[in-house]
Amino acid sequence: MFAVGHLALGHICGYATSKMLKTDINLPIILLLSIAPDVDLLILQLQHRGPTHSLISAITVFIPFLIVYKKRAIPYFIALVQHSLIGDLITGGNIQLLWPLNTQSYGIRIGIENPINIILEWIVFTASILIMLKTDHLTTLFTQHNSNLLLLAPISTVLLPTFLNYPLPVPTPLILPHLIYLIIFSTSIIINLSKHPGSTKRALGSDQRVNKIRQQYRSCNNI
Repeated sequence: MFAVGHLALGHICGYATSKMLKTDINLPIILLLSIAPDVDLLILQLQHRGPTHSLISAITVFIPFLIVYKKRAIPYFIALVQHSLIGDLITGGNIQLLWPLNTQSYGIRIGIENPINIILEWIVFTASILIMLKTDHLTTLFTQHNSNLLLLAPISTVLLPTFLNYPLPVPTPLILPHLIYLIIFSTSIIINLSKHPGSTKRALGSDQRVNKIRQQYRSCNNI
């Protein structure tokens, strides 16, 4: 799947798991983990869909979090492993799910540009947007919070293939959902980086108090 499919599936799976377990989720972290296995595209020494897509690797990394946070960590684990177990398993044919035990490749091999995959990506993308609208997820993204800065990674995964054709060009039918995600995530980053109105008011109030004190001081010196 392309970035849109992985992000949407990660969101849906993480949200559904949190509802079943009655826990809350941090959406930016969910979205980050949903595309985290593709970090191997940036590491030339690693084979794509190799160690970072391994189910064994994911379990090993998450064992400490599952011990400490228990069921609260499960939605994040599901958001991570869906990338290999659902998204890439459908479109890929060389996923090393059991690395390092073996390097056998798994996958249905539908193909990411196959009309079936494009339809599936549109379905999960639409479902993800509906969940954002139905819940407070969209509001959360448009509210200042430091974790929203993690969306810089998802932004790159929708930006690079859409405009720079890296690692693959986005098919025309999937350009719109990529742009919608790009707008949502970019808006979240801009809001988070902009100065909070409340802090501006406090700063103005502080300046006014300082000026008042200076005026009083000058008045005393003139007496």
